[in-house]
Amino acid sequence: MAFKKMTAAEAARFVKNGDNVGLSGFTPAGTPKAVTHEIGLMAHELHEQGQEFQISLFTGASTGDSCDGILAREHALKYRAPYTTNKDFRTAVNNGEIAYNDINLSQMAQEMRYGFYGKLNIGIMEAFDVSDDGKIWVTAGVGIAPTVARLAEKLIIEVNAAHARCAKGLHDIYEPADPPYRREIPVYQPSDHIGKDYIQVDPAKIIGIVEVNIPDEARGFTAPDETTLQIGHNVAQFLISDLKRGIIPSTFLPLQSGVGNVANAVLGALGEDPSVPAFQMYTEVIQDSVIDLMREGHCKFGSSSSLSVSNETLQSVYDDMNFFKDKLVLRPTEISNSPEVARRLGLIAMNTALEADIYGNVNSTHVSGVKMMNGVGGSADFTRNAFISIFSCPSTAKGGKISAIVPMCTHVDHNEHSVKVLITEQGIADLQRAKCIIENCVHPDYKQLMWDYLKIAEKGQTSHALEKAFALHKALAEKGDMHLAEF
Repeated sequence: MAFKKMTAAEAARFVKNGDNVGLSGFTPAGTPKAVTHEIGLMAHELHEQGQEFQISLFTGASTGDSCDGILAREHALKYRAPYTTNKDFRTAVNNGEIAYNDINLSQMAQEMRYGFYGKLNIGIMEAFDVSDDGKIWVTAGVGIAPTVARLAEKLIIEVNAAHARCAKGLHDIYEPADPPYRREIPVYQPSDHIGKDYIQVDPAKIIGIVEVNIPDEARGFTAPDETTLQIGHNVAQFLISDLKRGIIPSTFLPLQSGVGNVANAVLGALGEDPSVPAFQMYTEVIQDSVIDLMREGHCKFGSSSSLSVSNETLQSVYDDMNFFKDKLVLRPTEISNSPEVARRLGLIAMNTALEADIYGNVNSTHVSGVKMMNGVGGSADFTRNAFISIFSCPSTAKGGKISAIVPMCTHVDHNEHSVKVLITEQGIADLQRAKCIIENCVHPDYKQLMWDYLKIAEKGQTSHALEKAFALHKALAEKGDMHLAEF
């Protein structure tokens, strides 16, 4: 079957007001870029004509400015799930302009299959290649692509020449059955392949091919500073200690790591310590630091849902695909983030907190409990099911005016029952109780405030003075500085 070729603008016209639209990809990696941008331009045009146009959008995780950014600015989004990192989108959500459902990433595809969101009208996929019989080879990110491809009434494929076809075979596409017919996911080590390297669809669903050459909208990370380097060192030392004590097996355990500067610093510190054996990763994203660790022999294998790397690093992987072909696999998010697999493999989960309280509860999403930052992402998928779950963050923010460790979190994404270890540049708190966290993790400028709070707290299993629990946040809101809190 010869598929019709069209421009991105022509493809966008198939999307109608009120449609449910699903995308491939996980982060900007593997996410379509041309058609979504044109949907934003079309929305602008229709709104200027006085016509209504808004869609509901479902993705694997975050996207780039060519999707979440322009669609938010053009008021083209009615509903969005499950995760985003775009500043303009965040502003719109916090202004109440977009209905945003912050969902654990492993659940997105199955909730779509369960019918919770209604029928999926349009699927837009980014691919290396498409065969006449409906085989689709997606690019650097998978996300919920298999479910989008199966459920969508119509499919638009962006064939992106910025991605090398030599990466065919890197993917492991597997979609579990729905209850009551679901079986175990047969991944017993990170390198297991359980599916195909392509997505198979009815070719009659493909209404158009859009040929593009657009690099991923890769996010850059700043170089590690003194604080993030110390956090990385502290995490590494904690794991090395547990390795020496025999808590962690001598062969080590697969690692899961979140996204960002702290995560990069942690992985770098592990790679630099000769007492850490070469390890594997079973995670949701592979970052630049992991590619470096593979080249150096510190990381033996990486399983994830996307290559969320710089464009330079991605090209270097394509250029050296013979080296990386047996060291990487890209999976759908419900497999890469599967709680079942995480528990079976005994992952060491390492994620980042926005704030944590003195009892080990963690807020990953809401600034001062109200303003959405990005979303919970996949951290909860791993945290509760990990062999060891670690959260790390700098002890202060905004030039010291904010303490990341507070008496009570203003919003809880991961409670004390899931979080095993809290680490800042100040130190390590294992077993997560108030005195240990205050002594080891709180910045010196805030320690006395925390001790003062404990003195007035009503004693109990979890001691609190409820009328003062948010005194630090109150001081920040009213005076701009948590140091000015009063108990």
